[in-house]
Amino acid sequence: MQISSVNDVKIYNLSHGKSLPEWLTDRKKRQLQKKDVDIQRRIELIQDFEMPTVCTSIKVSRDGQFILAAGTYKPRIRCYDTYHLSLKFERCLDSDVVAFDILSDDYSKLVFLHSDRYVEFHSQHGHYYKTRIPKFGRDFSYHYPSCDLYFVGSSSEIYRLNLEQGRFLNSLQTDAVEHNVCDINPVHHLFASGTSEGKVECWDPRVWKRVGLLDCALSSLTEGMEVQSLPSISALKFSGSLIMAVGTSTGQVLLYDLRSSQPLLVKDHFYNLPIKSLNFHDQMDLVVSADAKIIKIWNKDSGKMFSSIQPESNINDICMYPQSGMLFTANEDPKMNTFYIPALGPAPRWCSFLDNLTEELEESPESTVYDDYKFVTRKDLETLGLSHLVGSSLLRAYMHGYFMDIRLYHKVKSMANPFAYEEYRKDKIRQKIEETRTQRVLVKALPKVNKELALKLMEEGDEVELASRKKKGKALPTILGDNRFKVMFENPDYQVDEQSEAFRLLNPIVSKVSQKRKKQLRLLAQDATSQEDQENEEEGRASSEEESSDDEKSWVEEVREQRRLLWQEERDRQYQQRKDTDRNTVLLESKCSEGQKSFITAENKKRSQPQFYQIKSGEEFRSFNDVSRKQKLQKASLEERLKLEEHSGTSNVADTTVGSKQLTFRLKKSEQQRKQQQAERDHHEERKKLRRSAGHLSSARGRGWAGGIRRGRGRGRGRGRGLH
Repeated sequence: MQISSVNDVKIYNLSHGKSLPEWLTDRKKRQLQKKDVDIQRRIELIQDFEMPTVCTSIKVSRDGQFILAAGTYKPRIRCYDTYHLSLKFERCLDSDVVAFDILSDDYSKLVFLHSDRYVEFHSQHGHYYKTRIPKFGRDFSYHYPSCDLYFVGSSSEIYRLNLEQGRFLNSLQTDAVEHNVCDINPVHHLFASGTSEGKVECWDPRVWKRVGLLDCALSSLTEGMEVQSLPSISALKFSGSLIMAVGTSTGQVLLYDLRSSQPLLVKDHFYNLPIKSLNFHDQMDLVVSADAKIIKIWNKDSGKMFSSIQPESNINDICMYPQSGMLFTANEDPKMNTFYIPALGPAPRWCSFLDNLTEELEESPESTVYDDYKFVTRKDLETLGLSHLVGSSLLRAYMHGYFMDIRLYHKVKSMANPFAYEEYRKDKIRQKIEETRTQRVLVKALPKVNKELALKLMEEGDEVELASRKKKGKALPTILGDNRFKVMFENPDYQVDEQSEAFRLLNPIVSKVSQKRKKQLRLLAQDATSQEDQENEEEGRASSEEESSDDEKSWVEEVREQRRLLWQEERDRQYQQRKDTDRNTVLLESKCSEGQKSFITAENKKRSQPQFYQIKSGEEFRSFNDVSRKQKLQKASLEERLKLEEHSGTSNVADTTVGSKQLTFRLKKSEQQRKQQQAERDHHEERKKLRRSAGHLSSARGRGWAGGIRRGRGRGRGRGRGLH
């Protein structure tokens, strides 16, 4: 059991604590109860009061003896007997339960609305009958005088099923697009339906005509409220003959008197979440409203907060036990919570021992929930322009932010952005216009950033789609359709600078690669449409290889040309910079006085005097020529330095497919290699010395004979003439 206190109202969570697994033996359970303090303090009011995974809705029978809950997984309904404090039966269903109702005083007559449009009837022994409605249903109500079931859902019609005749009656035609919830007044049986457009339509079952229409979406907008979506009706409940409570999808609860079109009271949950359930506590004139995060209990006349409950898991539905202070919740959790609030009423008759137990329990209360204050961070204060209020009595520091009065927050918010509703209305109109334009011919609009890149990607995407369509394959997603690269075409910081050095050097390579890709796509498309012979395919491959080699030579030349242009631009820029510097120096000297000119002359003389250099420790001084040569190399251009390095054989720069910069080194030879090369050189020198000279064989006719041979070789038959 867990005890909390909100607004001085004690709330007892009877489901709090550890739950023991079902597969444990009784002996193990007794041992755990002796050792674990949390298990000792745990109160198991109803045995196995839980679902396998999630509980979606919960109700109590009119006689107060049975509690029925629907949940998953697998879809099922469980019935608990409060007289025995245990599970009575469990029935599994074919599909998830959207809504269910108890038609009798006990569990003998049940109706289930399933997510697959089926309506299932159960009797005391189990399944009885099953039928289907035309559209998917979301809620239904039972009209006791005529035995009619009214179904609302994703349709403009309200379907009627008469249980006495066993057939569908004429449906009610409405002006709404969809209906979310419905309810029937228990006194005069007025039928009300909440639509997705934020309106409530009221119908008289006696004449089957609409007798009223309430625009709750407009009435739910309060001053300073942030509008994010069109409010729709998510909950509906009658109290007595005149009071009706309406819950919206934006977290507001509106109380109406059926005699007026204006709400009596508007209560905001401040969570911007849909209202899941509405209940009335008639003994104390309280309203119990719940969204997914919190349950709020407040006065229906003044709207003053009575108390609130915030479970650990999200809420799906709530149910109040009649004429008591007990409350059941269906959560996004296997365990169904049970809360007992003594201030609302006594404990039910089947658990009257709780009154004696709660009087003896005293624990420290939790911190009070501030319902009339708004929590803001320091960033929110800077956005609203309220940073100067830090340290004043208007802001109360709490954790990483501050609490401020909700009225002050709404007033400042409306002043900071007074046209929030108008902007929202214009956006909705623009969205509607764009939805109507989808039926027209779509024109591909280029983004504002990187238009050329987007155009190239569009062209490549069309070719890829065409090739995949011809090959009957699945089309691959493009970069333009990927959200991960969306910023590249929206943020100006990602704009490609086409004048930069990196782009000019890489552009030839990228363009050639894209051209190769296009050629490959064309070849794939041709192969898919027509199959050629194997010889023709081989010839095609050879020609493509030749073309690829030609393309590689062409982009290498383009890269070299870009390098030359960049070098030329750099030289022109340096020349212009030196020229501007000289011009500024001349202008400075012309404007200087005599004293300043003498100072400049002294500075020039000082520069012309010889300079002394200090040799660092560990370095060897060779000559001044090395220093001057290094200085010349530093002042030389990149092209001149590369030429010198090529002559010396220390480095080499080449354009390759993997990059445009390559550095090669000449490795130092080992001692064995040097000895082998020296032995080869000595062997060649020795052979040169042993070679015999042929100078003594020269004669008078030798020159003519040699000439005859040369002439004969030139004519093709000079050998014979030379010998003769």
